Amino acid sequence: MPEPPEDDDGSAGTPAKKGKKPTGPKPRTGSLLRTMDLETVTLEDALKLLSLPRVVGVDPATNEEITAQNGRYGPYLKRGTDSRSLATEEQMFTITLDEALKIYSEPKRRGRQGVAAPPLRELGNDSASGNPMVIKDGRFGPYVTDGETNASLRKGDDVLSITDERASELLADRRARGPVKKAAKKTPRAAKKAPAKKAAKKAAKKS
Repeated sequence: MPEPPEDDDGSAGTPAKKGKKPTGPKPRTGSLLRTMDLETVTLEDALKLLSLPRVVGVDPATNEEITAQNGRYGPYLKRGTDSRSLATEEQMFTITLDEALKIYSEPKRRGRQGVAAPPLRELGNDSASGNPMVIKDGRFGPYVTDGETNASLRKGDDVLSITDERASELLADRRARGPVKKAAKKTPRAAKKAPAKKAAKKAAKKS
């Protein structure tokens, strides 16, 4: 008598059957934008993500399609093999064909050079320079600038609630302290010459 087949777990009985792989097209997926949070993303947000890449239009000069896409290094436009960075994620959904053509009419820059990050907040004009002030995100945190002078926000200053008066005060204080002094470079000391081995051990003890 032949022995009954075993299941995958080693017990006797009907052999286990491998499930069939699902057929049909794979479901579309899309990465969340930097401004989105997994806990608060809505159905509308999800549908926007699945609409990418978005066709902006066709370049009349090359007859190539221009699309707006979200990539590893942020939002960008693509026309054939020519890609151009976008300043904000929102532009992927709002940029027009005319705006895209204007970007392509400018000389291409390497990487993301020249793509200025949008300001965190726009303020009024500085009382001293008369220039418009904006809050930007810098290497060491948010700062206010009028295009000529930069001043870091202090402890207690909030990007969303800082007033024009306070921003002008920070700029005035920065101007009063003068330009940033660059640290002087230390000149390396000349290496000391190693002393001759006691005149070659006094000429090998005078032979």
